[in-house]
Amino acid sequence: MRKSLFALLSVLLVFSVVLAGCSEKKTEETKSHLEVVKKRGKLVGGVNADIPGFGYVATDGSYTGMDIDITKAIAAAIFGDPNAVEYRPLSAEERFIAVQTGEVDVLARNTTHTTSRDASVGLAFAPVTFYDGQGMMVREDSGIKTLKDLQGTRIAVESGTTTELNLADQMRKLGVTYEPVVFDSQDAAIAAYEQGSVDAFTTDRSGLVSRRSTLANPEEHFILSDVLSKEPLAPSVKDGDSKWVGVVSWTVYALIQAEEYGITQGNVDTFMDSEDPEIRRFLGVEGDLGEQLGLPKDFVVQIIKAVGNYGEVYDRHLGPDTVFDLERGPNELWTNGGLMYSPPFR
Repeated sequence: MRKSLFALLSVLLVFSVVLAGCSEKKTEETKSHLEVVKKRGKLVGGVNADIPGFGYVATDGSYTGMDIDITKAIAAAIFGDPNAVEYRPLSAEERFIAVQTGEVDVLARNTTHTTSRDASVGLAFAPVTFYDGQGMMVREDSGIKTLKDLQGTRIAVESGTTTELNLADQMRKLGVTYEPVVFDSQDAAIAAYEQGSVDAFTTDRSGLVSRRSTLANPEEHFILSDVLSKEPLAPSVKDGDSKWVGVVSWTVYALIQAEEYGITQGNVDTFMDSEDPEIRRFLGVEGDLGEQLGLPKDFVVQIIKAVGNYGEVYDRHLGPDTVFDLERGPNELWTNGGLMYSPPFR
């Protein structure tokens, strides 16, 4: 009898341990990645390190660019500290694996939001931070003025990007025969182009403007007016965690809405006494929007103090006072004829 009772108790003990393990595993699986980031004390951002204006390592070793500021804004929203970030420079081929395996918390690396990346790669995209389109760069003295003039040429393209398919589609439509020369990195592609081993280089138009600025004689190179595709660039995270997607998304929306309200890095404190109920909710003076997202009450204030509003971020890295001097075009606020639009903070 004692042996039977002991055996029964042993089985029950094992069963309870198994149940506890399952319960713990379930809790881990259902925990938002936001809690993982908070516990770690810093954000790990997958970025570019060689695209001036978007993601670039300066001579002092610091990271700078529009995508870098987006990453800083997310860190500021969570920790109140834009420097609570560890940057991981990633190639085009590495970036998706880094998100899928959890090597990075967020990917802010001039990445186009597409159907396949959403459905099969396993990414969840935040709002678009830059509306772009693929373009083509050639030498001024090449005589090439349109895509049709590229008949029989060698065109450099980076592997692991949407540019390969876009290029093939457009050339097929035009009936233009060309030789795609695929490189593992954009550095290698632009080096081959500058050395003259290929006749043209294609990537997003913003990337072309950025890369042209790094060439020995930028004025000797020309970006065709043809636009080969739509390239909405957006941050992304691993799919399946709506709370974490929400944190990244509403950080981007906060930048856009701050510009619409006219709230800047320099004047944000003066808005804290605003009588406008929408602004008071937006800045966390009233309501609990921050808590709903799992963020501090003043997360929007921290974002603005860290990097400014969307317009300030754009102008700092791509605007009239930079070597790029890129017109905002579709990246203007919706109130100015652009596509930048935030849902209401309520």
